Amino acid sequence: MNSGDINIILPEIFLAVFAMAALMFAVYGGKDRLAGLMFWATAGVLFLLGAWIGLAPAGSDVAFNGAFVNDEFGRFAKVVMLWASAVMLLLSRQYLEKHNLLKFEFPILIALAVLGMMLMVSAGDLMALYMGLELQSLSLYVVASFRRDSVRSTEAGLKYFVLGALSSGILLYGASLVYGFAGTTNFAGIASTIHEGDLGFGLLFGLVFLSVGMAFKISAAPFHMWTPDVYEGSPTPVTGFFATAPKMAAAALFARVVHDAFGGAVADWQQIVAFLAVVSMFLGSIAAIGQSNIKRLMAFSSIAHMGFALVGLASGTEDGVAALLIYMAIYVTMNIGVFAFILNMEREGRPITDIKSLGMYSKVEPARAAAISALMFSLAGIPPLAGFFGKLYVLQAAVDAGLAWLAIAGVIASVIGAFYYLRIIRHIYFGDEVDALDGVMPVMHKMALYGAALIMVVGVVNLFGVQPIAADAAASLLK
Repeated sequence: MNSGDINIILPEIFLAVFAMAALMFAVYGGKDRLAGLMFWATAGVLFLLGAWIGLAPAGSDVAFNGAFVNDEFGRFAKVVMLWASAVMLLLSRQYLEKHNLLKFEFPILIALAVLGMMLMVSAGDLMALYMGLELQSLSLYVVASFRRDSVRSTEAGLKYFVLGALSSGILLYGASLVYGFAGTTNFAGIASTIHEGDLGFGLLFGLVFLSVGMAFKISAAPFHMWTPDVYEGSPTPVTGFFATAPKMAAAALFARVVHDAFGGAVADWQQIVAFLAVVSMFLGSIAAIGQSNIKRLMAFSSIAHMGFALVGLASGTEDGVAALLIYMAIYVTMNIGVFAFILNMEREGRPITDIKSLGMYSKVEPARAAAISALMFSLAGIPPLAGFFGKLYVLQAAVDAGLAWLAIAGVIASVIGAFYYLRIIRHIYFGDEVDALDGVMPVMHKMALYGAALIMVVGVVNLFGVQPIAADAAASLLK
């Protein structure tokens, strides 16, 4: 280790030091009395770190003998994760305070989870990958069961922990197979053992197990079983967090592993990723149709959307990786707006999750109804909203890579998935009139809801310049 390594990993070191210092300060300085301050401080640090990384000069560096890779691909993912986490943390504060869950540990756990995600997307070694993955996962297990007096929240945390431990074991087994047959855990070293696309039987098995472990983290079917129950049982701010930054981290990690370590055997992993994409798109879209709980509906929606993201990855090309990044950036933005709305679905102070409670909501709050409808149209991929262009890019990448059948499957799944988004809009504008939701939406939540909706409408012009940045990020991964 040298000073150059330290400089490369400085943002991660800063966040780790902040999290540990904040923990000690809160424990010895007033505990939950400082919770509000901890939320603002942590969100501020995450936002500033995102700006620091985003404004860093272009180029790629490696640290710790290749275990940590600092390139434009990793920086793109980190900026999205850091800013999304900061926004979700601020949106969470008032909800947690209202429901007596405002604890100083919450923002610190989120900071540690984000630190794990940052390490994940920059991992250049299977050991570094696992360390980052477990730091993220252990933090998320705790926040999933944060409502300790709730059976559902405790159940959500326990299910997530048990299934997460299983997936980690599978991933570790895959890593051990790869190490055994490649003789190294370093991604560059693994790639050097692949000659002319010949992966070998042992490495292929290792890749399959690695893919299963990562598919669990991205909640891709058929390894999605934890997602609906954890989304429903976790406190709503935690569900909102699950639906944003960790999804970006897992998608970027998947892309990093298959391209950096197994980039010479695209034909082998392409089949695995395409299978995960098709099953996720159809299972998520079809299973969501019968859901009446909006949090469970968003869980199945996330499974379907991860399927679409994997369509871009399955193409195995630079355009496919760029499409994946654009898709995830749009998806995270949409989810921030949707969960800003869900956090305020209340009646007489009680959280409401039944979508039928939105009956004729347009009469009560026409502006909010229009904003959430725009987000639902965008999630459905209806043109000309930004969500449509996200799907268009990944489908176009698949067609260009000779996977027209996968693009056709995506179009069919998108049509099926449009049903449950349009059903929510039908309830808002044409449903049975019910007792109106009376939750007072704080200013910050309004900014998130209206801002996300506006981005979906206005962003179609040039996606706010994200496309060339994503293209540069993809080029740095496939260099």
